Amino acid sequence: MPASDPHLRLMAQRLKALGHPGRLAIVRLVVQGPVEGTPAGELQARLAMPGSTLSHHLADLAEAGLLAARRQGTTIRYAACFDSLKALTDYFWQDCCRGGCRDPHCP
Repeated sequence: MPASDPHLRLMAQRLKALGHPGRLAIVRLVVQGPVEGTPAGELQARLAMPGSTLSHHLADLAEAGLLAARRQGTTIRYAACFDSLKALTDYFWQDCCRGGCRDPHCP
């Protein structure tokens, strides 16, 4: 599959976004949060992360399509894009066992 494949590039972008410990911690908190989203201030307090750093990481995750931001008054809430997260994990399993793998962990 060539690197010019748009689906491959999208999956790589999403993996890159999750490839930083701070961003992975953010996603883990957001997926555990309320369906309407977790306020940015709550994420900052729970992660003890400077606001500018958090803002940068949230922008990367939103650009990758893993989080969605929604303004509620003066608060910005971040919600997980579960379809995108599931598509990313499905991407790893879609070709599993096609090459003759007989690992018991294969679906």
